[in-house]
Amino acid sequence: MNAAKTPMSSLLITHGQLVTLDESNRFIEDGNIYVEGNQIIDVGEFAADKYRPQKTIDARGCLVMPGLINAHHHLYSTFARGFTPPGPAPRNFAEILSGLWWKLDRALDAEDVYYSAMLALMDAARAGCTTVIDHHSSPTCRDGSLDQIEQAFRDIGLSGCLCYEVSDRNQPGEGIEENERYIRKCQDAEDGQMAALFGLHALLTLSNSTLQRCADIGRGLETGFHVHAAEDQSDGNLTRERYGQGIMERFQAFGITGPQSLFVHGVHFSQQDMERLQASRSLLVNSPESNLNNGVGITPVLELLERGVTVGLGTDGMSSHMISQARSLYQQQRGQHQNPAIAFAESCEILLHNNRKIANRLFREPRGRLAAGQLADIMISEYQPFTPLNADTFFGHLLFGLSFAQTRATIARGRVVMEDGQIPHVDEASIRSHGLERATAIWKRINAMS
Repeated sequence: MNAAKTPMSSLLITHGQLVTLDESNRFIEDGNIYVEGNQIIDVGEFAADKYRPQKTIDARGCLVMPGLINAHHHLYSTFARGFTPPGPAPRNFAEILSGLWWKLDRALDAEDVYYSAMLALMDAARAGCTTVIDHHSSPTCRDGSLDQIEQAFRDIGLSGCLCYEVSDRNQPGEGIEENERYIRKCQDAEDGQMAALFGLHALLTLSNSTLQRCADIGRGLETGFHVHAAEDQSDGNLTRERYGQGIMERFQAFGITGPQSLFVHGVHFSQQDMERLQASRSLLVNSPESNLNNGVGITPVLELLERGVTVGLGTDGMSSHMISQARSLYQQQRGQHQNPAIAFAESCEILLHNNRKIANRLFREPRGRLAAGQLADIMISEYQPFTPLNADTFFGHLLFGLSFAQTRATIARGRVVMEDGQIPHVDEASIRSHGLERATAIWKRINAMS
């Protein structure tokens, strides 16, 4: 006799003010969502007793929308918060890299990698973010480091796209094998929770021989690349001095560009760089708060959009809060151009639509809409608008209301991963306690390096 089949998990969300972001851009004032497993089955004004779910959440009129997507993060940067590296204050971007980030990543061990990811992903869940594209580096525990981060994603329940940052700064081609191994692992996996790209640091730390090795392996694996480009003026200057080529010209020469490749920052792109980015259908991810923090300049986002480039939005390790990035982008572009009539709709569309496009190029399961057949990634915000909310007014609510509202519940892959401020399936107190201990030890190791 066959054993009884375990019933698929199911969830019903009722009485939500639904922002579907679907093809019809429906706004449903009092709507319901039914989920089975990790997929949305039904969205609309159907009767609540149409289904018999295992769990029901009454949204009580709160805003319900697709889970947010972070197109560029550095989870390993978690333990840098509040730390002042030894020595004089950095005067330029090169000194920020050498004085802080390249000391921090060398100080990490495997357990640090896991806990830094856990802490940041807990924050992401609290901010309604359900998918994170991460860029990692930890030279002293390189091999297997992406497995540590994957474990954190699985423990919290979010979806992740990972890579390891290849560079020549410690030894030639460091990280190539970790990328290749992990990409193969994701390609062979039965589920779609994790994806992978081939990570590169930036042209200023990559020789021709290393780029060629990466390109050959990446081509064989049919994968895209995740790389920093023109974040600081020095990247382009050094590339031109050493190789006689522009940033995107050099990437294109090695076959690094393409529809699955993410180029991050682009602050100092030339006109030629932007043309090559658009022609290759490559993706550009902007991290406005990070660029402001590092004093490197402002990415020409509006010009890139006008050229037809898909521009996404990330946090670059500054936080895990995506709506604040859209708000920063909006304010940054208006301040730079001294024009109060620009960047409002564009900032919101980058967050809500372009990040979805990017994720849907990299992951197997479609996400970013409240619609049947979509991955059940959903956020329920405590935000209850006191002015009309509809397709014409939503962006204003997003930037000026939702950015300050608490997330009541986050559903990732059909699982309630955060509800009423709690992440019940992990021991948060223990994780935070371990994190504090590890941060203290890391800071001591960095100080000892000086």
